[in-house]
Amino acid sequence: MQTLNPYTNKVEKTFEPATAQEIEAMLQNAASTFETWRATSFEERSALMQKAGDELAGNTEHYARIISLEMGKPLKQSKGEIQKCAKVCHYYAHHAQEFLKDELIPTGALRSFISFEPLGPVLAVMPWNFPFWQVFRFAAPALMAGNVGLLKHASNVPLCSLAIQEVFQKAGFPLGCFQSLLIDSKDVEQIIKDERVKAVTLTGSEAAGAKVASVAGQEIKKTVLELGGSDAFIVLADADVESVAQKAAQARLINSGQSCIAAKRFILEEPIAEAFLASFSQNLQKLRTGNPLEDEDIDYGPLARVDLAQELTEQVKRSVKAGAKLYLKGGQPDHDKALFHPAILTEIKPGNPAYEEEFFGPVALVFVAKDAEDAVRIANDSPFGLGGSIWTNDIQRGQELARKVEAGAVFVNAIVASDPALPFGGVKKSGYGRELSYLGIREFLNQKTIWVSEPQA
Repeated sequence: MQTLNPYTNKVEKTFEPATAQEIEAMLQNAASTFETWRATSFEERSALMQKAGDELAGNTEHYARIISLEMGKPLKQSKGEIQKCAKVCHYYAHHAQEFLKDELIPTGALRSFISFEPLGPVLAVMPWNFPFWQVFRFAAPALMAGNVGLLKHASNVPLCSLAIQEVFQKAGFPLGCFQSLLIDSKDVEQIIKDERVKAVTLTGSEAAGAKVASVAGQEIKKTVLELGGSDAFIVLADADVESVAQKAAQARLINSGQSCIAAKRFILEEPIAEAFLASFSQNLQKLRTGNPLEDEDIDYGPLARVDLAQELTEQVKRSVKAGAKLYLKGGQPDHDKALFHPAILTEIKPGNPAYEEEFFGPVALVFVAKDAEDAVRIANDSPFGLGGSIWTNDIQRGQELARKVEAGAVFVNAIVASDPALPFGGVKKSGYGRELSYLGIREFLNQKTIWVSEPQA
């Protein structure tokens, strides 16, 4: 496990994976802590979660630099990620009790209601692309619900993993409430199978999600999966081409293109396709890159690892070989470095890798639709269904079309984003279950029916 700066390609720190004895100690600590943590009041939990948010908000620069060091995110964006984590902590500190109060249901009983009760230790298998946010959007609701968390983070962000544990410790949470396990991927299966672990959440690739869900399914354990996305960005003929093309460039370069909800497939109504494509290309070429830790004015940094840039390069090559056209060349200027400039592929037909696969980096895939209904058809002709957006001057029509797009979230005239108050997750190969909102906090709970009748005479 290494902290490798993707901009300099220099190894900053190396960690040894946890031993079997250390893993056992953490599991036991989680199980024993749960028994006391579940009995704490919402007031106690809220006070601690508020402090966790305050710790993040008060030390944004410190935590942001760890993100930028380990995965190459521009520092300004890393600061935004930390501030968003503070927001989700404060959100659940204020709303958890309301979301989990007994829900009275009218029946023939004297009193009947749903009680929301925690399950126990939850294992979170998390990715590197938003190394704080992905974790906190799970951890804040899970801990407020009375569960405890075990984090298996991506192997290239160990400092982020340990820093997140530090946030909860500084806030005053008992150590067993949230523990970062620096473990090999091969150890995950055994931890899922451990009877003390009650549920699993994973954000990552389709392959990783399928494997984790398979193991958890054999053990009859609840899972939530947030997997890949190939979000459609639908531009109707009545949209303002210049302003939407600028938004399109921003949407594709979210997190240097390494975001599940970054716009990836740009579906253009035919009358505006040529003008939009030209403006889109110009806007992408205006975006600046540089050292993520030193220049806060850059728009994108390197990809998180060299091998990821190499894989993206190969995806583009395979797509071109299969008939796609490179409208904007961009790409990886140095095969041994992680930097990847924005690129655009056009003339993509069914069966092409660019039609079927997720491109996890700054490559825009452009499609031309005959009309709005055809645009929705193209959007839905994908194995993924995480997010999508529709851009039009006709708001009513935009809402009607949004209902037809097969995705967990559709934004009209806005870039897809996550918000603590709204559920986040996908359909199809993008996974199942929801994070955030009141739905997210109820995922890892026993939603128990309690029926009360009069004593028998």
